[in-house]
Amino acid sequence: MELVRFRPCPDTEAQVEGWLHTPITEMTVRREQFPTVVVCPGGGYEMVSQREADPVAQRFFARGYNVFLLTYSVGEKAKEFRPLRELSETVAALRERPEWRCDPERIAVCGFSAGGHLAASLGTLWDDPEFLKTYDNRGGKNRPNAMVLCYPVITADEYAHVGSITHVSGCQPGTPGYEYFSLDKHVSGTTCPAFVWHTVTDDCVPVENTLAMVAALRRHHVPVEAHLFPAGEHGLSVCTEETKSQDPYLARWMDLCLDWLDHTFQFAL
Repeated sequence: MELVRFRPCPDTEAQVEGWLHTPITEMTVRREQFPTVVVCPGGGYEMVSQREADPVAQRFFARGYNVFLLTYSVGEKAKEFRPLRELSETVAALRERPEWRCDPERIAVCGFSAGGHLAASLGTLWDDPEFLKTYDNRGGKNRPNAMVLCYPVITADEYAHVGSITHVSGCQPGTPGYEYFSLDKHVSGTTCPAFVWHTVTDDCVPVENTLAMVAALRRHHVPVEAHLFPAGEHGLSVCTEETKSQDPYLARWMDLCLDWLDHTFQFAL
């Protein structure tokens, strides 16, 4: 394994840590490029959760994916499209740095809670005119090929996680700037395929966020796989003892996700 670290945007404090596979000459099939996942942990755009960082990255890496962990701008620094620009620059960098051996046609973003909002923001807003007023996406190099949304913040309506939307928008509920970040309203035919999961009893980010996103994806004929589990709290991560959320039943989401991503990318070890 090779480790790399870089700052996607020199004018922000965001950091990226990459875990890279290296080609093995003894293998019968030698891969020169690897499918890649950029992980965006949650934290309400107030902090970046470590529970949704390394434990998640380990699972993707073990499956044969290069993995990049994004520590994005939060708090007062989360507004003015900063987190979205940081994620956009990260994805673009993966396509512009061939020495990292990332397959440019197989790049996914994976986010949890507010990190799910960030991942879905890139999946839906990568070419949005309002975003492009302040950001050059270099001809779409920032567009992910797939997105994995884990109990995501999506809406800015009555089911909104108000803290997350307030931080990322820099606006108060009921204002146009706040409502702009209701991502189900931005789904289009250019939105990337999605895997989404949520628990029905989530009392922090209501499951209606996922339901709204799935409905929007269906309306625009965007491929989606969705899993709703009947019970479980918010912030489950990979549902292991390490993440203090051990639950073998709910932990199945990770295997389902890996199978979906392998199938979507037509990837096999």
